[in-house]
Amino acid sequence: MKPLEQRTKTYDYVLRPYRTEDRERIRFICCETGFLGNPIDEVFGDRDVFADYLTRYYTDAEPESSWVGEKNGEVVGYLLSCKRWHWNRWWCFWNNLRIAAKVACRFLLGRYDARSRKFLGWILLKGRKENPATPRASAHFHFNSLKDHRRMGIARDLVVTMLDDLKKHGVRQVYGQMATYDHRRTARLYEYMGWKVIDKKKVTKYQDKLDKELWLTTIIKEV
Repeated sequence: MKPLEQRTKTYDYVLRPYRTEDRERIRFICCETGFLGNPIDEVFGDRDVFADYLTRYYTDAEPESSWVGEKNGEVVGYLLSCKRWHWNRWWCFWNNLRIAAKVACRFLLGRYDARSRKFLGWILLKGRKENPATPRASAHFHFNSLKDHRRMGIARDLVVTMLDDLKKHGVRQVYGQMATYDHRRTARLYEYMGWKVIDKKKVTKYQDKLDKELWLTTIIKEV
Protein backbone atom coordinates (compact mmCIF):
# COMPACT_ATOMS: atom_id res chain seq x y z
CA MET A 1 0.00 0.00 0.00
CA LYS A 2 1.26 3.49 -0.83
CA PRO A 3 2.29 5.78 2.05
CA LEU A 4 -0.59 7.83 3.44
CA GLU A 5 0.87 11.08 2.12
CA GLN A 6 0.96 9.73 -1.45
CA ARG A 7 -2.58 8.37 -1.30
CA THR A 8 -4.09 11.59 0.02
CA LYS A 9 -2.15 13.64 -2.53
CA THR A 10 -3.51 11.46 -5.36
CA TYR A 11 -7.09 12.38 -4.47
CA ASP A 12 -6.31 15.88 -3.21
CA TYR A 13 -7.81 15.50 0.26
CA VAL A 14 -6.45 16.06 3.75
CA LEU A 15 -6.76 13.98 6.90
CA ARG A 16 -6.52 15.90 10.15
CA PRO A 17 -7.60 15.70 13.81
CA TYR A 18 -11.16 16.69 14.67
CA ARG A 19 -11.73 20.28 15.73
CA THR A 20 -14.66 21.72 17.68
CA GLU A 21 -15.88 23.65 14.66
CA ASP A 22 -16.34 20.33 12.79
CA ARG A 23 -19.13 19.21 15.13
CA GLU A 24 -22.13 20.39 13.10
CA ARG A 25 -20.63 19.14 9.84
CA ILE A 26 -20.10 15.69 11.36
CA ARG A 27 -23.67 15.62 12.60
CA PHE A 28 -24.82 16.58 9.10
CA ILE A 29 -22.79 13.80 7.45
CA CYS A 30 -24.03 11.31 10.04
CA CYS A 31 -27.64 12.08 9.10
CA GLU A 32 -26.95 12.34 5.35
CA THR A 33 -25.57 8.78 5.42
CA GLY A 34 -27.63 7.27 8.25
CA PHE A 35 -29.90 5.08 6.10
CA LEU A 36 -27.40 2.67 4.56
CA GLY A 37 -25.39 5.52 3.05
CA ASN A 38 -28.44 7.66 2.24
CA PRO A 39 -30.22 10.38 4.27
CA ILE A 40 -31.90 9.11 7.43
CA ASP A 41 -34.97 11.28 6.75
CA GLU A 42 -36.61 8.52 4.72
CA VAL A 43 -37.05 6.42 7.87
CA PHE A 44 -36.63 8.83 10.79
CA GLY A 45 -37.30 12.55 10.80
CA ASP A 46 -35.44 13.75 13.92
CA ARG A 47 -31.89 14.48 12.84
CA ASP A 48 -31.03 16.04 16.18
CA VAL A 49 -31.78 12.83 18.11
CA PHE A 50 -30.14 10.60 15.51
CA ALA A 51 -26.89 12.56 15.57
CA ASP A 52 -26.95 12.81 19.37
CA TYR A 53 -27.11 9.04 19.66
CA LEU A 54 -24.38 8.23 17.15
CA THR A 55 -21.87 11.07 17.49
CA ARG A 56 -22.33 13.10 20.68
CA TYR A 57 -20.07 11.02 22.93
CA TYR A 58 -17.18 11.19 20.51
CA THR A 59 -17.41 14.90 19.69
CA ASP A 60 -18.27 16.13 23.18
CA ALA A 61 -16.56 13.72 25.60
CA GLU A 62 -13.53 12.34 23.71
CA PRO A 63 -12.82 14.65 20.75
CA GLU A 64 -9.09 13.91 20.83
CA SER A 65 -9.78 10.41 19.43
CA SER A 66 -11.44 11.56 16.21
CA TRP A 67 -10.33 12.62 12.72
CA VAL A 68 -11.86 14.05 9.57
CA GLY A 69 -11.20 13.90 5.84
CA GLU A 70 -11.30 17.28 4.10
CA LYS A 71 -11.75 18.00 0.39
CA ASN A 72 -11.30 21.58 -0.87
CA GLY A 73 -11.52 22.82 2.71
CA GLU A 74 -14.80 21.02 3.49
CA VAL A 75 -15.18 17.97 5.73
CA VAL A 76 -16.53 15.07 3.63
CA GLY A 77 -15.82 12.13 5.96
CA TYR A 78 -15.02 11.36 9.57
CA LEU A 79 -13.94 8.66 11.97
CA LEU A 80 -14.87 8.96 15.65
CA SER A 81 -13.25 6.56 18.11
CA CYS A 82 -13.30 5.81 21.82
CA LYS A 83 -10.28 4.69 23.85
CA ARG A 84 -11.87 5.28 27.27
CA TRP A 85 -14.55 2.61 27.10
CA HIS A 86 -15.24 2.50 30.87
CA TRP A 87 -16.03 6.22 30.87
CA ASN A 88 -18.01 5.77 27.64
CA ARG A 89 -20.34 3.25 29.28
CA TRP A 90 -21.40 5.65 32.04
CA TRP A 91 -21.49 8.71 29.79
CA CYS A 92 -23.74 6.96 27.28
CA PHE A 93 -26.07 5.73 30.03
CA TRP A 94 -26.84 9.33 31.04
CA ASN A 95 -26.87 10.54 27.43
CA ASN A 96 -29.43 7.87 26.53
CA LEU A 97 -31.65 9.03 29.40
CA ARG A 98 -31.36 12.55 28.05
CA ILE A 99 -32.28 11.38 24.55
CA ALA A 100 -35.22 9.34 25.88
CA ALA A 101 -36.59 12.41 27.67
CA LYS A 102 -36.22 14.50 24.50
CA VAL A 103 -37.94 11.86 22.37
CA ALA A 104 -40.80 11.43 24.87
CA CYS A 105 -41.42 15.18 24.92
CA ARG A 106 -41.42 15.46 21.14
CA PHE A 107 -43.61 12.38 20.81
CA LEU A 108 -46.22 13.86 23.17
CA LEU A 109 -46.10 17.14 21.23
CA GLY A 110 -46.94 15.21 18.05
CA ARG A 111 -43.69 16.00 16.28
CA TYR A 112 -43.18 12.47 14.93
CA ASP A 113 -44.94 11.22 11.80
CA ALA A 114 -45.75 7.56 11.05
CA ARG A 115 -42.32 6.65 9.68
CA SER A 116 -40.56 8.12 12.72
CA ARG A 117 -42.95 6.41 15.14
CA LYS A 118 -42.28 3.11 13.36
CA PHE A 119 -38.52 3.62 13.68
CA LEU A 120 -38.84 4.42 17.38
CA GLY A 121 -41.07 1.36 17.83
CA TRP A 122 -38.36 -0.84 16.36
CA ILE A 123 -35.79 0.63 18.76
CA LEU A 124 -38.03 -0.08 21.77
CA LEU A 125 -39.23 -3.55 20.78
CA LYS A 126 -36.43 -5.04 18.68
CA GLY A 127 -33.35 -2.84 18.78
CA ARG A 128 -31.63 -4.64 21.64
CA LYS A 129 -32.43 -8.13 20.32
CA GLU A 130 -31.14 -7.33 16.84
CA ASN A 131 -27.88 -5.76 18.01
CA PRO A 132 -24.96 -8.22 17.76
CA ALA A 133 -22.68 -8.76 20.75
CA THR A 134 -19.78 -6.38 21.36
CA PRO A 135 -16.73 -6.79 23.61
CA ARG A 136 -17.07 -4.88 26.88
CA ALA A 137 -13.43 -3.84 27.34
CA SER A 138 -12.43 -2.57 23.92
CA ALA A 139 -11.94 0.59 21.94
CA HIS A 140 -14.56 1.17 19.26
CA PHE A 141 -15.31 3.54 16.39
CA HIS A 142 -17.94 5.01 14.09
CA PHE A 143 -17.21 6.41 10.65
CA ASN A 144 -18.90 7.66 7.51
CA SER A 145 -18.30 9.72 4.39
CA LEU A 146 -20.51 11.46 1.88
CA LYS A 147 -21.58 9.42 -1.14
CA ASP A 148 -19.56 11.35 -3.73
CA HIS A 149 -16.32 10.81 -1.78
CA ARG A 150 -16.44 7.10 -0.90
CA ARG A 151 -14.12 5.97 -3.68
CA MET A 152 -11.32 8.26 -2.56
CA GLY A 153 -10.07 5.93 0.19
CA ILE A 154 -10.87 8.41 2.96
CA ALA A 155 -12.53 5.75 5.13
CA ARG A 156 -9.60 3.36 4.71
CA ASP A 157 -7.05 6.04 5.55
CA LEU A 158 -9.06 7.23 8.55
CA VAL A 159 -9.05 3.65 9.88
CA VAL A 160 -5.26 3.42 9.37
CA THR A 161 -4.85 6.71 11.25
CA MET A 162 -7.02 5.42 14.12
CA LEU A 163 -5.10 2.14 14.37
CA ASP A 164 -1.80 4.02 14.55
CA ASP A 165 -3.19 6.20 17.35
CA LEU A 166 -4.55 3.22 19.30
CA LYS A 167 -1.22 1.43 19.05
CA LYS A 168 0.61 4.54 20.26
CA HIS A 169 -1.64 4.63 23.34
CA GLY A 170 -1.25 0.93 24.13
CA VAL A 171 -4.83 -0.07 23.24
CA ARG A 172 -4.98 -3.79 22.49
CA GLN A 173 -8.12 -4.15 20.39
CA VAL A 174 -10.86 -2.19 18.63
CA TYR A 175 -14.25 -3.10 17.23
CA GLY A 176 -16.85 -1.62 14.92
CA GLN A 177 -20.26 -2.58 13.56
CA MET A 178 -21.09 -2.70 9.86
CA ALA A 179 -24.43 -3.11 8.05
CA THR A 180 -24.13 -5.57 5.15
CA TYR A 181 -26.29 -7.67 2.85
CA ASP A 182 -24.13 -10.74 2.13
CA HIS A 183 -22.73 -11.48 5.59
CA ARG A 184 -20.76 -14.56 4.49
CA ARG A 185 -18.89 -12.77 1.74
CA THR A 186 -18.41 -9.76 4.01
CA ALA A 187 -16.92 -11.94 6.75
CA ARG A 188 -14.33 -13.29 4.32
CA LEU A 189 -13.47 -9.77 3.19
CA TYR A 190 -13.01 -8.50 6.75
CA GLU A 191 -10.88 -11.51 7.65
CA TYR A 192 -8.72 -10.87 4.60
CA MET A 193 -8.14 -7.33 5.90
CA GLY A 194 -7.18 -8.59 9.37
CA TRP A 195 -10.52 -8.17 11.15
CA LYS A 196 -12.45 -10.97 12.82
CA VAL A 197 -16.25 -11.30 12.82
CA ILE A 198 -17.43 -12.09 16.36
CA ASP A 199 -21.21 -11.84 15.92
CA LYS A 200 -23.93 -10.93 13.44
CA LYS A 201 -27.68 -10.39 13.60
CA LYS A 202 -30.36 -9.94 10.97
CA VAL A 203 -31.86 -6.45 11.23
CA THR A 204 -35.50 -5.76 10.39
CA LYS A 205 -35.76 -1.99 10.90
CA TYR A 206 -35.57 -1.29 7.14
CA GLN A 207 -37.28 -4.45 5.88
CA ASP A 208 -40.13 -2.57 4.18
CA LYS A 209 -37.57 -0.48 2.25
CA LEU A 210 -35.33 -3.32 1.05
CA ASP A 211 -35.71 -6.34 -1.20
CA LYS A 212 -32.99 -8.37 0.58
CA GLU A 213 -31.90 -9.24 4.10
CA LEU A 214 -29.81 -6.76 6.07
CA TRP A 215 -27.27 -7.91 8.66
CA LEU A 216 -25.39 -5.99 11.34
CA THR A 217 -21.95 -7.44 11.95
CA THR A 218 -19.51 -6.82 14.80
CA ILE A 219 -15.88 -6.95 13.69
CA ILE A 220 -12.81 -6.76 15.92
CA LYS A 221 -9.10 -6.30 15.34
CA GLU A 222 -6.06 -6.79 17.52
CA VAL A 223 -3.96 -3.62 17.40
